[in-house]
Amino acid sequence: MIDPKTYLQYWAARYRDDLENNILPFWLTHGLDRVNGGVYTCLDREGQLMDTTKSVWFQGRFAFVCGFAYNNVTPNKEWLDAAKQTIDFIENHCTDEQGRMYFEVKADGTPLRMRRYVFSESFAAIAMAEYALATGDKTYAEKALTVFKNMRRFLATPGILEPKYLPALQAQGHSITMILINVASRLKLVCEDPELDKQIEESIQALEQYFIHPEFKALLEMVGPNGEFIDTCAGRTINPGHCIETAWFLLDVAEARGGDRKLVDLALQILNWSWKWGWDEEFGGIINFRDCRNFPPQDYSQDMKFWWPQTEAIIASLYAYKVTGDAAYLERHREISEWTYAHFPDHEFGEWYGYLHRDGSVAQPAKGNLFKGPFHIPRMMVKSYALCQDILNSFH
Repeated sequence: MIDPKTYLQYWAARYRDDLENNILPFWLTHGLDRVNGGVYTCLDREGQLMDTTKSVWFQGRFAFVCGFAYNNVTPNKEWLDAAKQTIDFIENHCTDEQGRMYFEVKADGTPLRMRRYVFSESFAAIAMAEYALATGDKTYAEKALTVFKNMRRFLATPGILEPKYLPALQAQGHSITMILINVASRLKLVCEDPELDKQIEESIQALEQYFIHPEFKALLEMVGPNGEFIDTCAGRTINPGHCIETAWFLLDVAEARGGDRKLVDLALQILNWSWKWGWDEEFGGIINFRDCRNFPPQDYSQDMKFWWPQTEAIIASLYAYKVTGDAAYLERHREISEWTYAHFPDHEFGEWYGYLHRDGSVAQPAKGNLFKGPFHIPRMMVKSYALCQDILNSFH
Protein backbone atom coordinates (compact mmCIF):
# COMPACT_ATOMS: atom_id res chain seq x y z
CA MET A 1 0.00 0.00 0.00
CA ILE A 2 1.46 3.35 -1.06
CA ASP A 3 1.64 6.12 1.53
CA PRO A 4 0.71 9.05 -0.74
CA LYS A 5 2.55 11.75 1.18
CA THR A 6 5.90 9.96 1.40
CA TYR A 7 5.55 8.70 -2.16
CA LEU A 8 4.82 12.13 -3.65
CA GLN A 9 7.58 13.82 -1.64
CA TYR A 10 10.02 11.24 -3.03
CA TRP A 11 8.95 11.79 -6.63
CA ALA A 12 8.78 15.59 -6.38
CA ALA A 13 12.38 15.64 -5.14
CA ARG A 14 13.48 13.17 -7.79
CA TYR A 15 11.86 15.07 -10.67
CA ARG A 16 13.43 18.33 -9.57
CA ASP A 17 16.88 16.85 -9.03
CA ASP A 18 16.79 15.03 -12.37
CA LEU A 19 15.68 18.16 -14.21
CA GLU A 20 18.21 20.51 -12.59
CA ASN A 21 21.21 18.19 -12.43
CA ASN A 22 20.80 15.85 -15.39
CA ILE A 23 18.38 16.65 -18.20
CA LEU A 24 18.67 20.41 -18.69
CA PRO A 25 22.45 20.54 -18.04
CA PHE A 26 22.94 17.82 -20.70
CA TRP A 27 21.19 19.93 -23.34
CA LEU A 28 22.62 23.27 -22.23
CA THR A 29 26.12 21.76 -22.35
CA HIS A 30 25.90 19.71 -25.53
CA GLY A 31 22.94 21.10 -27.49
CA LEU A 32 22.84 24.86 -27.07
CA ASP A 33 24.33 26.60 -30.12
CA ARG A 34 26.24 29.54 -28.66
CA VAL A 35 27.40 30.69 -32.11
CA ASN A 36 24.23 30.84 -34.22
CA GLY A 37 21.58 30.62 -31.52
CA GLY A 38 19.02 27.86 -31.14
CA VAL A 39 19.59 24.27 -30.13
CA TYR A 40 21.03 21.16 -31.76
CA THR A 41 19.25 17.89 -31.02
CA CYS A 42 21.17 15.27 -33.06
CA LEU A 43 23.43 14.07 -30.25
CA ASP A 44 24.95 10.64 -29.67
CA ARG A 45 24.97 8.81 -26.36
CA GLU A 46 27.74 10.98 -24.88
CA GLY A 47 26.34 14.24 -26.24
CA GLN A 48 28.61 14.47 -29.29
CA LEU A 49 27.05 16.35 -32.22
CA MET A 50 26.14 13.93 -35.03
CA ASP A 51 24.34 16.32 -37.39
CA THR A 52 24.11 20.13 -37.35
CA THR A 53 20.66 20.11 -39.00
CA LYS A 54 18.20 21.81 -36.66
CA SER A 55 14.67 20.63 -36.09
CA VAL A 56 12.51 23.76 -36.07
CA TRP A 57 9.80 22.26 -33.91
CA PHE A 58 12.52 21.52 -31.36
CA GLN A 59 13.58 25.15 -31.28
CA GLY A 60 10.10 25.94 -29.95
CA ARG A 61 9.98 22.86 -27.75
CA PHE A 62 13.31 23.63 -26.08
CA ALA A 63 12.46 27.30 -25.56
CA PHE A 64 9.12 26.27 -24.06
CA VAL A 65 10.70 23.77 -21.67
CA CYS A 66 13.26 26.32 -20.47
CA GLY A 67 10.52 28.83 -19.77
CA PHE A 68 8.23 26.20 -18.26
CA ALA A 69 10.96 25.07 -15.85
CA TYR A 70 11.76 28.72 -15.00
CA ASN A 71 8.09 29.39 -14.21
CA ASN A 72 7.29 26.22 -12.29
CA VAL A 73 10.47 24.89 -10.67
CA THR A 74 13.02 27.64 -10.05
CA PRO A 75 13.77 30.99 -11.76
CA ASN A 76 17.15 29.97 -13.17
CA LYS A 77 18.47 32.80 -15.36
CA GLU A 78 20.47 30.37 -17.54
CA TRP A 79 17.21 28.68 -18.53
CA LEU A 80 15.51 31.96 -19.37
CA ASP A 81 18.52 33.13 -21.41
CA ALA A 82 18.47 29.84 -23.34
CA ALA A 83 14.75 30.31 -24.05
CA LYS A 84 15.35 33.85 -25.31
CA GLN A 85 18.22 33.02 -27.65
CA THR A 86 16.24 30.09 -29.07
CA ILE A 87 13.13 32.21 -29.65
CA ASP A 88 15.39 34.78 -31.33
CA PHE A 89 16.67 32.04 -33.64
CA ILE A 90 13.08 31.06 -34.54
CA GLU A 91 12.14 34.66 -35.29
CA ASN A 92 15.28 35.40 -37.30
CA HIS A 93 15.54 32.22 -39.37
CA CYS A 94 12.63 29.81 -39.18
CA THR A 95 9.68 31.61 -40.78
CA ASP A 96 8.93 32.28 -44.46
CA GLU A 97 7.22 35.38 -45.94
CA GLN A 98 3.75 33.86 -45.39
CA GLY A 99 4.40 33.21 -41.71
CA ARG A 100 4.83 29.45 -42.18
CA MET A 101 7.64 27.80 -40.24
CA TYR A 102 10.14 25.38 -41.69
CA PHE A 103 10.66 21.85 -40.40
CA GLU A 104 14.45 21.72 -40.80
CA VAL A 105 17.12 24.41 -41.14
CA LYS A 106 20.92 24.42 -41.24
CA ALA A 107 23.00 25.42 -38.24
CA ASP A 108 22.98 29.06 -39.38
CA GLY A 109 19.23 28.99 -40.08
CA THR A 110 19.34 28.42 -43.85
CA PRO A 111 15.99 26.72 -44.68
CA LEU A 112 16.16 23.06 -45.69
CA ARG A 113 12.66 21.67 -45.56
CA MET A 114 9.02 22.70 -45.24
CA ARG A 115 6.39 20.11 -44.30
CA ARG A 116 2.61 20.16 -44.59
CA TYR A 117 2.15 20.40 -40.81
CA VAL A 118 1.88 23.32 -38.40
CA PHE A 119 3.68 21.60 -35.55
CA SER A 120 6.69 23.95 -35.71
CA GLU A 121 4.29 26.88 -35.25
CA SER A 122 2.50 25.23 -32.36
CA PHE A 123 5.67 24.85 -30.29
CA ALA A 124 6.94 28.31 -31.19
CA ALA A 125 3.64 29.75 -29.94
CA ILE A 126 3.80 28.03 -26.53
CA ALA A 127 7.48 29.00 -26.20
CA MET A 128 6.64 32.67 -26.73
CA ALA A 129 3.71 32.45 -24.31
CA GLU A 130 5.88 30.85 -21.64
CA TYR A 131 8.54 33.50 -22.12
CA ALA A 132 5.89 36.21 -21.76
CA LEU A 133 4.74 34.56 -18.53
CA ALA A 134 8.32 34.45 -17.22
CA THR A 135 9.26 38.01 -18.10
CA GLY A 136 5.96 39.89 -18.12
CA ASP A 137 6.86 41.08 -21.63
CA LYS A 138 3.48 41.27 -23.34
CA THR A 139 5.01 41.61 -26.81
CA TYR A 140 5.80 37.88 -26.66
CA ALA A 141 2.19 37.12 -25.74
CA GLU A 142 1.14 39.08 -28.82
CA LYS A 143 3.67 37.23 -30.97
CA ALA A 144 2.36 33.90 -29.65
CA LEU A 145 -1.20 34.89 -30.52
CA THR A 146 -0.16 35.92 -34.03
CA VAL A 147 1.49 32.54 -34.60
CA PHE A 148 -1.60 30.76 -33.23
CA LYS A 149 -3.95 32.71 -35.50
CA ASN A 150 -1.69 31.96 -38.46
CA MET A 151 -1.95 28.26 -37.63
CA ARG A 152 -5.73 28.41 -37.63
CA ARG A 153 -5.70 30.28 -40.92
CA PHE A 154 -3.33 27.79 -42.53
CA LEU A 155 -5.50 24.88 -41.40
CA ALA A 156 -8.74 26.52 -42.52
CA THR A 157 -7.60 27.80 -45.93
CA PRO A 158 -7.54 25.18 -48.71
CA GLY A 159 -4.34 25.23 -50.73
CA ILE A 160 -1.96 26.51 -48.03
CA LEU A 161 -1.17 23.10 -46.50
CA GLU A 162 -0.80 20.21 -48.89
CA PRO A 163 -3.33 17.44 -48.06
CA LYS A 164 -1.92 14.15 -46.82
CA TYR A 165 -4.05 12.18 -49.27
CA LEU A 166 -5.50 12.73 -52.72
CA PRO A 167 -9.23 13.64 -52.87
CA ALA A 168 -10.25 9.96 -53.01
CA LEU A 169 -9.58 9.75 -49.25
CA GLN A 170 -11.10 12.43 -47.06
CA ALA A 171 -9.71 12.22 -43.54
CA GLN A 172 -8.74 14.20 -40.46
CA GLY A 173 -6.03 13.52 -37.88
CA HIS A 174 -6.02 13.41 -34.10
CA SER A 175 -2.51 14.93 -33.70
CA ILE A 176 -3.29 18.52 -34.59
CA THR A 177 -6.67 18.34 -32.80
CA MET A 178 -5.01 17.48 -29.50
CA ILE A 179 -2.00 19.76 -29.89
CA LEU A 180 -4.24 22.77 -30.44
CA ILE A 181 -5.92 22.14 -27.08
CA ASN A 182 -2.56 22.49 -25.38
CA VAL A 183 -1.48 25.49 -27.47
CA ALA A 184 -4.69 27.41 -26.73
CA SER A 185 -4.50 26.44 -23.02
CA ARG A 186 -0.94 27.71 -22.67
CA LEU A 187 -1.73 30.95 -24.51
CA LYS A 188 -4.75 31.61 -22.29
CA LEU A 189 -2.34 32.11 -19.39
CA VAL A 190 -1.00 35.28 -21.04
CA CYS A 191 -3.59 36.27 -23.69
CA GLU A 192 -7.27 36.99 -23.83
CA ASP A 193 -8.80 36.24 -27.19
CA PRO A 194 -12.07 34.51 -28.14
CA GLU A 195 -10.25 32.39 -30.74
CA LEU A 196 -8.44 30.54 -27.94
CA ASP A 197 -11.68 29.38 -26.32
CA LYS A 198 -13.15 28.68 -29.73
CA GLN A 199 -10.22 26.42 -30.59
CA ILE A 200 -10.49 24.49 -27.32
CA GLU A 201 -14.21 23.94 -27.89
CA GLU A 202 -13.71 22.87 -31.50
CA SER A 203 -11.02 20.38 -30.51
CA ILE A 204 -13.06 18.90 -27.64
CA GLN A 205 -16.09 18.62 -29.90
CA ALA A 206 -14.00 16.86 -32.56
CA LEU A 207 -12.65 14.40 -30.00
CA GLU A 208 -16.14 13.58 -28.73
CA GLN A 209 -17.93 13.46 -32.06
CA TYR A 210 -15.27 12.10 -34.40
CA PHE A 211 -12.22 10.47 -32.85
CA ILE A 212 -13.71 8.59 -29.90
CA HIS A 213 -15.13 5.26 -31.05
CA PRO A 214 -16.91 3.47 -28.19
CA GLU A 215 -17.34 0.32 -30.27
CA PHE A 216 -13.58 -0.19 -29.93
CA LYS A 217 -13.21 1.62 -26.59
CA ALA A 218 -10.59 3.66 -28.37
CA LEU A 219 -9.59 7.10 -29.58
CA LEU A 220 -8.47 6.67 -33.20
CA GLU A 221 -5.64 8.59 -34.89
CA MET A 222 -7.41 9.09 -38.21
CA VAL A 223 -11.11 9.25 -39.08
CA GLY A 224 -13.32 10.55 -41.89
CA PRO A 225 -14.51 14.19 -42.04
CA ASN A 226 -17.54 13.31 -39.89
CA GLY A 227 -15.82 10.72 -37.75
CA GLU A 228 -16.38 7.83 -40.14
CA PHE A 229 -14.40 4.71 -39.28
CA ILE A 230 -11.85 4.07 -42.05
CA ASP A 231 -11.27 0.32 -42.13
CA THR A 232 -7.64 0.38 -43.29
CA CYS A 233 -4.37 -0.17 -41.44
CA ALA A 234 -3.99 3.61 -41.00
CA GLY A 235 -7.64 4.10 -40.07
CA ARG A 236 -7.52 1.41 -37.40
CA THR A 237 -4.40 2.82 -35.70
CA ILE A 238 -4.44 3.54 -31.97
CA ASN A 239 -1.49 5.55 -30.66
CA PRO A 240 -1.80 5.02 -26.88
CA GLY A 241 0.83 7.66 -26.04
CA HIS A 242 -0.98 10.36 -28.03
CA CYS A 243 -4.30 9.43 -26.46
CA ILE A 244 -2.87 9.51 -22.93
CA GLU A 245 -1.32 12.90 -23.69
CA THR A 246 -4.73 14.12 -24.88
CA ALA A 247 -6.23 12.97 -21.57
CA TRP A 248 -4.00 15.22 -19.49
CA PHE A 249 -4.42 18.14 -21.89
CA LEU A 250 -8.15 17.84 -21.18
CA LEU A 251 -7.49 17.71 -17.43
CA ASP A 252 -5.57 21.00 -17.80
CA VAL A 253 -8.64 22.60 -19.41
CA ALA A 254 -10.97 21.08 -16.81
CA GLU A 255 -8.81 22.48 -14.01
CA ALA A 256 -8.70 25.93 -15.63
CA ARG A 257 -12.52 25.79 -15.69
CA GLY A 258 -12.68 25.11 -11.97
CA GLY A 259 -13.01 21.33 -12.23
CA ASP A 260 -15.36 20.81 -15.19
CA ARG A 261 -16.79 17.38 -14.30
CA LYS A 262 -17.89 16.48 -17.82
CA LEU A 263 -14.43 17.19 -19.15
CA VAL A 264 -12.78 15.27 -16.32
CA ASP A 265 -14.96 12.25 -17.12
CA LEU A 266 -14.05 12.49 -20.81
CA ALA A 267 -10.34 12.69 -19.97
CA LEU A 268 -10.52 9.70 -17.62
CA GLN A 269 -12.42 7.64 -20.17
CA ILE A 270 -9.73 8.33 -22.77
CA LEU A 271 -6.98 7.60 -20.24
CA ASN A 272 -8.53 4.33 -19.06
CA TRP A 273 -9.24 3.02 -22.56
CA SER A 274 -5.82 4.03 -23.84
CA TRP A 275 -4.01 2.55 -20.87
CA LYS A 276 -5.70 -0.77 -21.54
CA TRP A 277 -4.62 -0.66 -25.20
CA GLY A 278 -1.12 0.60 -24.41
CA TRP A 279 0.14 -1.11 -21.25
CA ASP A 280 2.26 -4.16 -22.05
CA GLU A 281 1.13 -6.85 -19.59
CA GLU A 282 4.09 -9.07 -20.43
CA PHE A 283 7.04 -6.68 -20.33
CA GLY A 284 5.63 -3.45 -18.87
CA GLY A 285 5.68 0.04 -20.38
CA ILE A 286 3.45 1.70 -22.96
CA ILE A 287 3.62 0.17 -26.44
CA ASN A 288 3.76 2.31 -29.61
CA PHE A 289 0.81 1.25 -31.75
CA ARG A 290 -2.22 -1.01 -31.69
CA ASP A 291 -4.88 -1.89 -34.25
CA CYS A 292 -8.43 -1.36 -32.99
CA ARG A 293 -9.51 -4.66 -34.58
CA ASN A 294 -6.41 -6.42 -33.26
CA PHE A 295 -4.85 -6.95 -36.67
CA PRO A 296 -1.04 -6.66 -36.76
CA PRO A 297 -0.19 -2.93 -36.83
CA GLN A 298 1.49 -1.68 -39.99
CA ASP A 299 4.19 0.47 -38.40
CA TYR A 300 7.50 -1.37 -38.03
CA SER A 301 8.08 0.23 -34.59
CA GLN A 302 4.67 -0.97 -33.40
CA ASP A 303 5.89 -3.04 -30.43
CA MET A 304 8.77 -0.79 -29.40
CA LYS A 305 8.83 1.38 -26.29
CA PHE A 306 9.62 4.98 -27.13
CA TRP A 307 10.50 7.51 -24.42
CA TRP A 308 7.60 9.90 -24.88
CA PRO A 309 4.52 7.65 -24.32
CA GLN A 310 6.02 6.71 -20.95
CA THR A 311 6.43 10.36 -19.93
CA GLU A 312 2.84 11.16 -20.95
CA ALA A 313 1.60 8.19 -18.93
CA ILE A 314 3.53 9.42 -15.87
CA ILE A 315 1.88 12.85 -16.09
CA ALA A 316 -1.61 11.56 -16.86
CA SER A 317 -1.72 8.96 -14.07
CA LEU A 318 -0.50 11.52 -11.53
CA TYR A 319 -3.01 14.11 -12.79
CA ALA A 320 -5.83 11.55 -12.62
CA TYR A 321 -4.92 10.84 -9.00
CA LYS A 322 -4.95 14.56 -8.26
CA VAL A 323 -8.47 15.09 -9.64
CA THR A 324 -10.02 11.85 -8.32
CA GLY A 325 -8.05 10.84 -5.21
CA ASP A 326 -8.40 7.28 -6.51
CA ALA A 327 -5.44 5.21 -5.31
CA ALA A 328 -5.65 3.06 -8.46
CA TYR A 329 -4.19 5.96 -10.46
CA LEU A 330 -1.33 6.34 -7.99
CA GLU A 331 -0.66 2.63 -8.42
CA ARG A 332 -0.55 3.14 -12.19
CA HIS A 333 1.88 6.00 -11.66
CA ARG A 334 4.07 3.66 -9.62
CA GLU A 335 3.97 0.96 -12.32
CA ILE A 336 4.84 3.25 -15.21
CA SER A 337 7.42 5.20 -13.21
CA GLU A 338 9.27 2.15 -11.96
CA TRP A 339 9.36 0.62 -15.46
CA THR A 340 10.45 3.87 -17.10
CA TYR A 341 13.16 4.69 -14.58
CA ALA A 342 14.47 1.12 -14.71
CA HIS A 343 14.97 1.23 -18.48
CA PHE A 344 15.37 4.73 -19.97
CA PRO A 345 17.89 6.77 -17.92
CA ASP A 346 21.53 6.47 -18.98
CA HIS A 347 23.37 6.45 -15.66
CA GLU A 348 26.79 6.67 -17.29
CA PHE A 349 26.44 9.60 -19.70
CA GLY A 350 23.22 11.27 -18.54
CA GLU A 351 19.84 11.99 -20.16
CA TRP A 352 17.63 9.12 -21.36
CA TYR A 353 17.67 6.65 -24.20
CA GLY A 354 14.79 7.19 -26.58
CA TYR A 355 14.24 3.89 -28.33
CA LEU A 356 13.83 0.55 -26.60
CA HIS A 357 12.81 -2.86 -27.87
CA ARG A 358 9.64 -4.33 -26.44
CA ASP A 359 11.54 -6.11 -23.65
CA GLY A 360 13.14 -2.83 -22.54
CA SER A 361 16.59 -3.42 -24.07
CA VAL A 362 18.16 -0.42 -25.83
CA ALA A 363 17.52 -0.33 -29.59
CA GLN A 364 19.89 2.57 -30.24
CA PRO A 365 21.70 4.80 -27.75
CA ALA A 366 21.53 8.32 -29.26
CA LYS A 367 20.14 11.01 -26.97
CA GLY A 368 18.55 13.00 -29.77
CA ASN A 369 17.69 13.42 -33.42
CA LEU A 370 15.18 15.57 -35.31
CA PHE A 371 12.33 13.94 -33.35
CA LYS A 372 13.81 13.30 -29.90
CA GLY A 373 15.28 16.12 -27.88
CA PRO A 374 14.68 18.26 -24.80
CA PHE A 375 10.90 18.26 -24.59
CA HIS A 376 8.85 15.29 -23.37
CA ILE A 377 11.26 14.28 -20.61
CA PRO A 378 11.87 17.72 -19.06
CA ARG A 379 8.22 18.71 -19.58
CA MET A 380 7.20 15.58 -17.67
CA MET A 381 9.56 16.45 -14.83
CA VAL A 382 8.31 20.05 -14.57
CA LYS A 383 4.63 19.13 -14.85
CA SER A 384 4.89 16.15 -12.50
CA TYR A 385 6.86 18.15 -9.95
CA ALA A 386 4.11 20.80 -10.00
CA LEU A 387 1.38 18.14 -9.71
CA CYS A 388 3.15 16.53 -6.74
CA GLN A 389 3.39 19.92 -5.03
CA ASP A 390 -0.30 20.63 -5.68
CA ILE A 391 -1.39 17.28 -4.23
CA LEU A 392 0.93 17.60 -1.23
CA ASN A 393 -0.42 21.10 -0.54
CA SER A 394 -3.97 19.75 -0.63
CA PHE A 395 -3.14 17.34 2.23
CA HIS A 396 -2.64 20.22 4.70
